[in-house]
Amino acid sequence: MTEAITLIDRAGQLDVIVVGAHPDDVEIGVGGTIASLVDLGYKVGIIDLTDGEPTPNSPGPHVRLEEARAAGEVLGVHLRKILPLTNRRLMDGFEERVALATEFRRYKPKMVIGLGGKTPLASPDHYQAVQIVDAAIFYSRLSKWDEHFSGLPVHTITKQLYFRLQFEPAFGGENFITVDISNQLDRKMASIECYKTQFPPEKSYVFERVKALAMASGAAIGVHAGEILSSVRPIGTSDLGHAMGIHLA
Repeated sequence: MTEAITLIDRAGQLDVIVVGAHPDDVEIGVGGTIASLVDLGYKVGIIDLTDGEPTPNSPGPHVRLEEARAAGEVLGVHLRKILPLTNRRLMDGFEERVALATEFRRYKPKMVIGLGGKTPLASPDHYQAVQIVDAAIFYSRLSKWDEHFSGLPVHTITKQLYFRLQFEPAFGGENFITVDISNQLDRKMASIECYKTQFPPEKSYVFERVKALAMASGAAIGVHAGEILSSVRPIGTSDLGHAMGIHLA
């Protein structure tokens, strides 16, 4: 396996790592949430499992990598790393799980956000990424196995969320949470627009759909724009009023 490529590196330990199969996955799915977390002071990293190449409109990996770097800068992330796994042939296997778990051990995130669910009629890499992330979170905490992880110590991740990579709304459901990205919607869109090879003029409708979905998701909770995530466990609070948007005078 070749070496991972680091495009942005401004931090050691991270609070949150967001994982996608290809550069542009996380921007489309949770770009606003990423920007919101950064604005709140959290250290956020993006790990793409592949470089997304080959792809029809890109002259080569160097262009796609520069797009990914630019998008990461727009969102303000502290880390962007591309793992050396293979686009179009991404499979959930032992080596793939270890590669990602090694990064979890290295950067010690408190929370991981990854793809959730299948994407019919789109890349099968997305669903493989779901399984790789789930397994890597488990592998990250396994003791007596350090030889597989470059000697890095175990690290337990206690918070995990999924994002959807689809263009139609999904309201409600078990353990769903909507993040208010009203102040970050423009940055989300700007980060996606960095991928000129993926979204040439004839695909400009994608921007309209992504923005419309964000606005519809936000409208459901009474804000301008939102992104829907799901939690592997029920979400609790000790301040029900705050969680429900009730603020004391």
